Parts: sequence; C-alpha cells; structure tokens
Amino acid sequence: MPQAVTITGTRSTDHRALTDYRATFDEYVRPFARHGVRFHLGGASGIDSLALRWLADETEVQIVVAVPARLADQPPDARRAVVAVRNAGRLTELVELDGTLDAEGYFARNRWMVDRSDFVIGFPLRGTQSSGTRYTLDYAANQDKPRLVMPV
Repeated sequence: MPQAVTITGTRSTDHRALTDYRATFDEYVRPFARHGVRFHLGGASGIDSLALRWLADETEVQIVVAVPARLADQPPDARRAVVAVRNAGRLTELVELDGTLDAEGYFARNRWMVDRSDFVIGFPLRGTQSSGTRYTLDYAANQDKPRLVMPV
C-alpha cells in the first residue's frame, strides 16, 4: 500500500455534477486513503479543490497542498478550498514553492509532488492528449511510479 499519493486532474470539472465526483473519489481514491497515508494536491481549481475537500471530509489522511508560488496567487475558489480545509484543522502542510505562474511553474509543482509520492492518481479530461495532468502522469511513468488513470 502506498504511503504517499499525488492526485492530479483537470481544472475543467463543470461538465459533471459534484455528486459524480464524490462517487468517483469514493470508488477510486478511498481504497488508498488509509490513516497515515499522505496525499499531495496542487491547490488549483477543479479536481485539486474537489479532491481536497473530499479528502478532508471523508478521510483521516494527511493532506499536503503545494502551490507553484503563493496561495494568494491561486484562483479564488481554490484559495477558499485550501483555507476551509486549513480552518477545519485538516491541512497537514501548505507548501508555497518559489516558482512562476506559468506552465513551467505548474509542471515544477507537479514534479515536486510526484517526487514525494510513491503512487499517482490522475483524473484527466476525457479526450485530451496534452495537459498538465498528462504531463504529470508521464513524469510519474518515467519515474517508474504506479499510476491510476481515471478520465473524467
């Protein structure tokens, strides 16, 4: 069983109901969300925020949010999710990397998370072949880390 897991996924989540995502996390994330396991999330909109709130509400895992620069630079909905989880006492650590707010900054953040995990769960947008999520899954594959890919 993995001790550290990265969740990565699309920012485009408005095409499905929130209950669908909760059911997807129940089925595909819950088996790995055991007490003592550390989860790394990117603190962005979409899957990052949905998974963050689900993990905080539904599990007892350790939760680490990593952002490429500062939390204040993240989109408002993503900031609200992180602050709510922190205020609930469920955020283990907030890592503000000294990066940029462009593709390279987000890729560096994702590499940071994968480097600290031994398993990656990806939720790419169905039908996309090129995205930050795909980049992260490919990076994990090149590190010989197991991955679970669930297109949404």
